[in-house]
Amino acid sequence: MSNILITGASGFVGKALIPELSQNKYSLLPITRTTFAEITPTTNWSAPLSSGIDTIIHLAARVHLMQDTATDPLAAYRAANTASTINLARQAAAAGVRRFIFLSSIKVNGEGRDAPYTEQDTPNPTDPYAISKWEAEQGLLEIAAQTGMEVVILRPPLIYGAGVKANFLRLLQWVEKGIPLPFGSIHNQRSLLYLGNLADAIRVCIEHPAAANQTFLVCDNEPLSTAELIHKLAQQFGQTPRLLNIPPRLLQTLFSLIGRKQEVDRLTDSLLLDNSKICRMLGWQPPFTVDAGLGHTVAAYRRNQHA
Repeated sequence: MSNILITGASGFVGKALIPELSQNKYSLLPITRTTFAEITPTTNWSAPLSSGIDTIIHLAARVHLMQDTATDPLAAYRAANTASTINLARQAAAAGVRRFIFLSSIKVNGEGRDAPYTEQDTPNPTDPYAISKWEAEQGLLEIAAQTGMEVVILRPPLIYGAGVKANFLRLLQWVEKGIPLPFGSIHNQRSLLYLGNLADAIRVCIEHPAAANQTFLVCDNEPLSTAELIHKLAQQFGQTPRLLNIPPRLLQTLFSLIGRKQEVDRLTDSLLLDNSKICRMLGWQPPFTVDAGLGHTVAAYRRNQHA
């Protein structure tokens, strides 16, 4: 039985992962700001690592922000996502940890294109968040080569599920209120990842011998256009979607004028992942369909609204 340390245990992914792993009778050590400390490039991990930890799942991160207020965003991301990760990994290797699972981002591959991304693509991180994740990946693989600690890197796209925030939460709110949305003419394709599917992929990566020192793109099996996503969410709310057919270029121009270009790009551009490597090498298949994942997400949203 693995003894697993989980950073970011109280976050969006951690809250879903811990119940998943608890069912498999792992011994878990959740790390949060309140139970341990703020994770920094100089954090001393000797106390938690002294308890026989053999696997680390590193979820804690400075997440991607549309409107970053940091004076030097790249430095802030590097401190939280690169240096802090490398510091933990070095101490973990010295303490004899067997496997280090790192939650990265598809943004390491790039911001999107018509063809699906694969693990063989040359990385093309373009913003401070993505650069920090890519640099952390490289540092982890160097530590693996030097020490023998196994590293597993997962690159997900946008993750949705209970407690989702940011753009996806706003989309839920708009659809629930029946607000007309200008995305009827958007015929893009975007890969998404349901939280339950991510938790299951992480579970498989804990033990599978073929996962050692591999990078995997992980996503749901069914990509959606923005219009299809809105249709499916409306169905979950028991509503008819209200979609306006506005040409994509006009939409991008209008959003750019109000300083929201990044947000509209995510709603109009394509971003596809090829998850065949993790399916082939680890025998993994997403246990939840997109419809099931969206159903769980909307149900959790409704519960929160009436709590």
